[in-house]
Amino acid sequence: MGAALVAQPARDRSDAGQRHRGHRRRVCLIRGSSPCCGHSRIENVPRVAVLISGTGTLLQSLIDDPRREYEIAVVGSDRPAAGLQRASDAGIPTLVARPGDYPDRTAWSAALADLLADFTVDWVVSAGFMRILDATFLERFPQRVVNSHPALLPAFPGAHAVADALAYGVKVTGCTVHLVDSGVDTGPIIAQRTVAVEPGDDEDSLHERIKQVEWQLLPEVVNHLVAYGCTVNGRKVEL
Repeated sequence: MGAALVAQPARDRSDAGQRHRGHRRRVCLIRGSSPCCGHSRIENVPRVAVLISGTGTLLQSLIDDPRREYEIAVVGSDRPAAGLQRASDAGIPTLVARPGDYPDRTAWSAALADLLADFTVDWVVSAGFMRILDATFLERFPQRVVNSHPALLPAFPGAHAVADALAYGVKVTGCTVHLVDSGVDTGPIIAQRTVAVEPGDDEDSLHERIKQVEWQLLPEVVNHLVAYGCTVNGRKVEL
């Protein structure tokens, strides 16, 4: 790949009972640090990276959010995803890190973390990103990676959540925003919102209604996290 990789050591933070602060604390860190590259930034504004794999509708909800008080510093993908055009149209830098360009998953995870660190991001949002982020990546952004999932976790994790919920016959499903760990949709839950399953629903119709709710919930959660952070006690997250 042509992009330079810039390593950045992880900050030491305890998982249990740790307050993961938002903008108020990070302003001090930003003022006291030097950018690791030439990417421009808006002074004292929190910086968020968004990861996508598809058309980027969740990304668009973040871009269009009128309450947004953070900068989307970069949008990354594991493939030349159609949604990258949404970022380009909004003047947001994009990058692609293809797993096949690296010898193994660990090398890819480290390279992706390096690329995001090059943009000095404070939080990482997985918005339809269809790759598991392993410990190599997560250690670089401890308790600062967030994912939106189209089901009410812990039920129906994985890539086929909507189809699995329909097949099981649930009457209510929804979406979950959670912190990311190295499992498949197993991280501590931050927020959830319900969606009723209607008679005659198929995967497409149900998923469309879930996406409508995700487009509201994810921006709300990200806004809160970058401003105020969260407290994590085991599996419990307090905003």
